Amino acid sequence: MSNQREMIRMDEISKSFGGVAALDKVNFCALSGEIHALIGENGAGKSTLMKCLAGAYDKDEGTIYIDGKKEQITNPKQGQDCGISVIYQEFALAKDLTVAENIFIDSLGEGKALVDRKKLKKRAEEVLEKMGFGDIDVNKKVAELTVAYQQIVEICKAISRNAKVMVFDEPTAVLTNREVEKLFDVIYKLRDSGVCVIYISHRLEEIFRICSRITVLKDGKNVDTVHVKDITEKQLVTMMIGRDLSELFPERNAAIGETVLEAENLICGKMVNGVTFHVKAGEVVGFAGLVGAGRTETMRAVFGADKLEEGEIRLEGKSVKINTPKKAIKNGIGMVPEDRKQQGLLLDMPIKVNGTMSSLQDFTSAVGILDHPKENKKVEEMIGMLNIKARSYKSKASSLSGGNQQKVALMKWMISNSKVIIFDEPTRGVDVGAKVEIYKVMNTLAEQGAAVIMISSEMPEIIGMSDRVYVMRHGKIAGEVEKQQLTEQTLINLSMGVS
Repeated sequence: MSNQREMIRMDEISKSFGGVAALDKVNFCALSGEIHALIGENGAGKSTLMKCLAGAYDKDEGTIYIDGKKEQITNPKQGQDCGISVIYQEFALAKDLTVAENIFIDSLGEGKALVDRKKLKKRAEEVLEKMGFGDIDVNKKVAELTVAYQQIVEICKAISRNAKVMVFDEPTAVLTNREVEKLFDVIYKLRDSGVCVIYISHRLEEIFRICSRITVLKDGKNVDTVHVKDITEKQLVTMMIGRDLSELFPERNAAIGETVLEAENLICGKMVNGVTFHVKAGEVVGFAGLVGAGRTETMRAVFGADKLEEGEIRLEGKSVKINTPKKAIKNGIGMVPEDRKQQGLLLDMPIKVNGTMSSLQDFTSAVGILDHPKENKKVEEMIGMLNIKARSYKSKASSLSGGNQQKVALMKWMISNSKVIIFDEPTRGVDVGAKVEIYKVMNTLAEQGAAVIMISSEMPEIIGMSDRVYVMRHGKIAGEVEKQQLTEQTLINLSMGVS
């Protein structure tokens, strides 16, 4: 755009938590009509900087200018008044309200005693139609929507505010390829209308596709701001992590052994309709498919989180009945869920509690006394092995970055010595460096003889990590692909039912 102007300028922004600096004199500038990427490893300070911009955090030092005017933003209301809207990774939705009510939650009733439902519905439908998601029922409660559609409602809510600045924090993490394309179309429209779009993502291919400039943060400090056309992905990764990334998917030296887990004709609800598969010791088996194909639901049934209606599960050739997660754990099955915050961790509890909750019997004497020194030693050992960035094992899980939270969720099953470990979107929302560390953990588990199952919506991850892949479609196995035949085209064809 020829009439671009400086929409945001943040000078010398500093913010500390408990004496630990999250931001150290960070400078950031973005223009109107620009899609500007903000990247860095987990814990680099990206989200903290944007929360200071939006007023979710009150900065300790520094100055913020919006559209050339110096602003004092100390709370979210002031941020909204300045035209700042943020779509965070953690949705800010009222799940018991309808889609329409959530989109216009800031102006429900507009000061009147009664809400004009007809008008509200029409306005919500218009916003969704503009986004390309007119198929979403505006009268449905948000709790009834898929995670992907909840994300769309969050974005529509921000768009309805007519913001000058829109911050997208990992917006595509739970979207299908088709939904991502629709989102990009909307982002382009926002850019072309003069909105300043700040895009936070760990998916470098997205950044190189839609962004014009990139600002890189590391350890709460500026590294550089560069034009996309002037840098390569490899150079960008080096800037982010401070070292060359020789190989994204580390080599695995695991001896594939006998079959550990067999599932035959599993039926559970509407999403699991006759699923049969097996996994061997030392093997990483991928589960691919579109969002809603039934992958997560299948694994929840295997883990006992959802009630299995029909079918048989065998462990090491022996039929087992697993109707609760407790029985799954007792039989040596662990699961790292897709939503680590809601299902994988106790956020208000220390790392130590999260790490040993599934294996307390290993640290308890015959008379029921917990051996704290033994427990502490093991957790400290795992923190070092997984390179978890935390002050100590006493730190609450909520104080950690997303990547480090994911490592704590992994730690739980490493300590429990599970025979089968299910990873549901294990690298969702984590940076490139943390991804490699998580892959190494998965490789270590396979090399130790565990049977590893990985659900992932990222094709390169499925291809790079899997020995075999099952592709699901409409609650069934659409095909099984061996390592040698793994290509994106093959997986897409099976996912979409293309012969």
